[in-house]
Amino acid sequence: MASLLDLRRRIKSVKNTQKITKAMELVAAAKMRRAQERLLAARPYADEIAGVTEELMRRSSGHRHPLLQVREVRRRCLIVITADRGLAGALNSNTIRLALREMNSTPDIPCSVVSVGRKGRDSLRRMGKQFVADVSSYGDRPTLGELLPAMRVAMQEYTRGEVDRVDVVYSQFASAGRQEATVQCLLPIAIPEVASGPAVDFEYEPEARDVIDALLPRYVEAQVYRAVLENIASEQAARMLAMHSASDNASDLIADLTLTANKVRQATITTELMEVVAGSAAG
Repeated sequence: MASLLDLRRRIKSVKNTQKITKAMELVAAAKMRRAQERLLAARPYADEIAGVTEELMRRSSGHRHPLLQVREVRRRCLIVITADRGLAGALNSNTIRLALREMNSTPDIPCSVVSVGRKGRDSLRRMGKQFVADVSSYGDRPTLGELLPAMRVAMQEYTRGEVDRVDVVYSQFASAGRQEATVQCLLPIAIPEVASGPAVDFEYEPEARDVIDALLPRYVEAQVYRAVLENIASEQAARMLAMHSASDNASDLIADLTLTANKVRQATITTELMEVVAGSAAG
């Protein structure tokens, strides 16, 4: 059994660790709230661009943009979005596991990877996956310009016919207590249905076909950027929960160590008393 001094040192060490985990929990909670605000601010733009794109598609039904072409899937590309840092529970591992499951579901179809985030890049690289682009160290407030190179590589791969399908894998932010690894088809574009409302007649300059040619790449970029913001909010929520659990575990460990230390101290006092009594009796 450990000595009383060792137990006290360990209790002090666990208490110091608990202070760190509590501080990290508070920081993650503050960052999560800011990430939620950015996510909510980005949603109206993504919804509006989807509505305008649907209206343009209706007006130019005979126009087929390269990003809308549906082909037989012979090669795939996955945009895997993970965090740059750990200490976020099973968030990154769940996303990587889903990406691997997507790759292994069609073993006869080659799959290339565009990684956003260091954790996914490092894990998939160790497994020997083929990379075509990589973005990492994008921080808590990434700009669209920082992510554009990876997005454009994926779009170019599709328009050149080098891949026939592009999917994005990320962690969707459902709530502070629930984050779900999600896979979403990015290309070919399937324009979502928007809520019905008053019909608005727009006038386009130049023609609707020219506008849609310029708008569809922006639509893809908006969807990927939104997925990155979802993943950042999920990362901070998962880190907050992980640090809260770590603090609770530290409290339990401190209680167990304190109980053990009290038992050792009591046993030491009892032994000393017995030695005193035995010495008195012998005298």
